[in-house]
Amino acid sequence: MTKKAEQAGKKILDQRRLELRNQIWGNEVENLTIWDPSRYKGFAYIPRHLPQVSRIMDKLAGTGKPVSGVYLSLLCNVFSHGFIEVKDKKRLAFESGFSGPRALTTWHSRMKKLEELGFIQTKSGTHDEFSYVLVIDPLNVIKNIYESKGKDALYNSLVSRMNEIGTVL
Repeated sequence: MTKKAEQAGKKILDQRRLELRNQIWGNEVENLTIWDPSRYKGFAYIPRHLPQVSRIMDKLAGTGKPVSGVYLSLLCNVFSHGFIEVKDKKRLAFESGFSGPRALTTWHSRMKKLEELGFIQTKSGTHDEFSYVLVIDPLNVIKNIYESKGKDALYNSLVSRMNEIGTVL
């Protein structure tokens, strides 16, 4: 499929979604402030399969040690090249859902787990051992992990979602 044909297809699908929305909500739409990302600055690219990836990450991290909140915070702080310079780890800990006296300790432990699982790589620097972070392609990490352990419902859900959005693992 050519790029032009792909763009035309996306435009048709977008128009259909708009028509469906308007049929369902009717005139109510006019009185609502609907989410429109084009109105704001500061967006990150978040993959549509992130919910499935997050569930797999949390399962791999072990019971009671979810890492997906930390990973989401990292994704929201990547500007380009999968690279983050961590200047304010307290903010990242807070964004990850941690507060109180153990916030940084908990954030550090989850960062170590993400690195151990292969979802990030870190280098020490001016601030601490997590001064620089590379976000590794989570799909490749998951694919490599599951090649050795066998597939389960979470993996199959990820593959199904990726098929829906037109990408492959």
